[in-house]
Amino acid sequence: IGEGNAEYKGRVVPVAEAISEAGLRPVSLGGKEGLALINGTAVMNAVGTLAVADSVLVAKTADVVAAMSLEALRGVPYAFDARTHALRPYKGQGDAASNVRRIIEGSEIIERHKRDRVQDAYSLRCVPQVHGASRDAFGYVRSVMEVELNSVTDNPLIFKSGEEGVALSGGNFHGQPLALAMDFFGIAAAELGSISERRQARLVDASLSGLPPFLTEVPGLNNGFMIPQYTSAALVSENKVLAHPSSVDSIPTSANQEDHVSMGGYAARKAAEILNNTRKVLAIEMLLAAQALDFAQAEAPRPATGRGTRAAHERIRSVVPHLGKDEYLHPLISRLVTLAESGGVVEAVEEAVGELD
Repeated sequence: IGEGNAEYKGRVVPVAEAISEAGLRPVSLGGKEGLALINGTAVMNAVGTLAVADSVLVAKTADVVAAMSLEALRGVPYAFDARTHALRPYKGQGDAASNVRRIIEGSEIIERHKRDRVQDAYSLRCVPQVHGASRDAFGYVRSVMEVELNSVTDNPLIFKSGEEGVALSGGNFHGQPLALAMDFFGIAAAELGSISERRQARLVDASLSGLPPFLTEVPGLNNGFMIPQYTSAALVSENKVLAHPSSVDSIPTSANQEDHVSMGGYAARKAAEILNNTRKVLAIEMLLAAQALDFAQAEAPRPATGRGTRAAHERIRSVVPHLGKDEYLHPLISRLVTLAESGGVVEAVEEAVGELD
């Protein structure tokens, strides 16, 4: 509308100047268009919808890296049996279990070790239940965003009644449905990171993994992958703070006319930040699981990994190498964060086993 400042071609200039230089004209607002631009509900919906769209890939990535860790830790497959999940038929749980089954199909590592124990730790055995619950939460939030995208949140609302119109003042602008949904979304996203960090802790702990300490050939002289697991722990801890619900808060404004507000804008922004942190945690699990699989395959005779696991491992190895000694890890983690954001690992797995649920 020609007000304020803007960054244009590397300079901060008055908006009117930027619009003029760009050969544009300010928008002339019509009746009721001002509120449409500044109402917080639209922002909640926009940020929330983008987060929901991103969550589809994050959920699939979580299943892929969990399957990699399962194989690297010589886990057993029994907890993913379809018969178990048919008796507790949450959709997300069944989808996550199906994904892991397909990813590890053909694994000689699991076949070789599946009689070593009856069950694994929760961070492996309960992947369908934990990942699935987050998937179902994302599905619920998606349904809220879809309703909101097709709703009217203006005030007052003008209705045509015969030859005359009527203006009704209501509360459709209130963001409570979105605030509650995005708080739920943030909690669900945080849990994907939380269980991933627990798998990472097992991967670097030789007493639990049966792998070299901190996944390095020369422990003591090298830190191996100790610090990346610290990083995941820090991100997960940050998510725990961010997951505190915004919707339980309210600050009255407008001379106490607006005496209960949703705080949904903050709920949406926090949820998006939690999802981004979780994506980073999953990228670090990729790093550790790929290194662990290198060791798991070092047994003689060399066992094959599952079809999906092998595709993921190869895709990861196309951007980061096996580490024989300590080196600066930030560039490697950054490459895997980029790979997770682009969906490269999921794409490689789906080429091998078909589209994941």
